[in-house]
Amino acid sequence: QEQLVESGGGLVQAGGSLRLSCAASGRSFSSYVMGWFRQAPGKEREFVATISKSNGITYYADSVKGRFTISRRNAKNTMYLQMNSLKSEDTAVYYCAAGFGAGDYARMSSYRYWGLGTQVTVSS
Repeated sequence: QEQLVESGGGLVQAGGSLRLSCAASGRSFSSYVMGWFRQAPGKEREFVATISKSNGITYYADSVKGRFTISRRNAKNTMYLQMNSLKSEDTAVYYCAAGFGAGDYARMSSYRYWGLGTQVTVSS
């Protein structure tokens, strides 16, 4: 049983920055591939970024590449998403997810545990 809680969302102006955090309460954090997804109003939930268990391998959606950075500190059971140069198109509820490392990292079905989400709103 892994509980994930996102934090750090809020309202920012276009061009600004925000850092999201995902805190895990279980004891097996380092055994999970972690990822961020987001869902904007009227749209399907989409993949944002993922990071490997411990060796720092990352993948990003084309829409955020070069602007967002995913990272993790296993000793703190925490994952982060640093978001820079934010655009209005980034407005969405952002979800933290944990998976076992099987399947396509960009598919929701590859992740077992999910947080409840945190709202990010970017004003123009």
